[in-house]
Amino acid sequence: MTALEKAWYRGSLWLWLLAPLALIFYLLSALRRLCYRLGLKTTHKVGAPVIVVGNITVGGSGKTPLVIRLCQWLKQQGYHPGVVSRGYGGKAPTYPYTVIADSDPGVVGDEPVLMRQHLGCPLVVDPDRVRGAAHLVNTHHCNVILCDDGLQHYRLHRDVEILVMDGERRLGNGKLLPMGPLREGPWRIDEVDFVVVNGGIANPGEHLMSLEIGQLVNLKYPSKTQPLSALKKPAMALAGIGNPERFFNLLKHRQVKLKETRVYADHYAFKAGDIPDDLVLMTEKDAVKCRRFAGSQWWYLPVSAKLTEQFKQQLLEKLHGL
Repeated sequence: MTALEKAWYRGSLWLWLLAPLALIFYLLSALRRLCYRLGLKTTHKVGAPVIVVGNITVGGSGKTPLVIRLCQWLKQQGYHPGVVSRGYGGKAPTYPYTVIADSDPGVVGDEPVLMRQHLGCPLVVDPDRVRGAAHLVNTHHCNVILCDDGLQHYRLHRDVEILVMDGERRLGNGKLLPMGPLREGPWRIDEVDFVVVNGGIANPGEHLMSLEIGQLVNLKYPSKTQPLSALKKPAMALAGIGNPERFFNLLKHRQVKLKETRVYADHYAFKAGDIPDDLVLMTEKDAVKCRRFAGSQWWYLPVSAKLTEQFKQQLLEKLHGL
């Protein structure tokens, strides 16, 4: 976490020096929204219901495990879902670009590869989410689209908006970028259909999501697994995610002895030589970028989202009403 990010969640007074920049950010954001409301900019429908899963803060909030779980659940309900993602950090040769389980994270981004490895449904990356969503409908015949991290991508018409919030950090100091972590003001919460809180305590009207851990998986030999409790010696933990402390605290809560923790930038492109030939624990998002040069003592910890029955029932009723 950078010094600026730490300040957002500690309420540092020096952030007021950034107030003029936050005002400019607000004015530009408000002008953009006004253009859509007045019809100067157009939203586009794609021929299938669209569920947008996003947040109003920068940094990790738990969108990826939620999208995975929603896709799995929608398939169980008889839908044929598809996922469109921006593909942050990737540089695909053409768009829309279809992601497969062994796609190169450098081409499509790390989160799309992670999602595709858990999903039996089409997934495309495209900075133009309208084009990507239309491709899923027209080419793959998907009858519901999940848009990963597109809450501010107003060109794409959405039928359901799901805002994901980190239950521990929530909205930080409640200020707009760069004075705070917000992409849009707190008022945006009242506009969405569902607020899903990842961990912590859900307020009235919010829906709690918990993350359940699986067994450690060896990067070099994926068929080799073990529970966290099987670790007998101190390990090094690393994380290149939006909120690395969440991962480290999870390990400590499970009584894992850590001799060192290393924080990398979110979406960091790991290289051979970055990680020692030692007992190393990492997130699954980081693991997809390290498999090509994995050491035999490197392990990742998968997590899966658990949703409340009330949330699933209300979402299903919303979809049936479209």
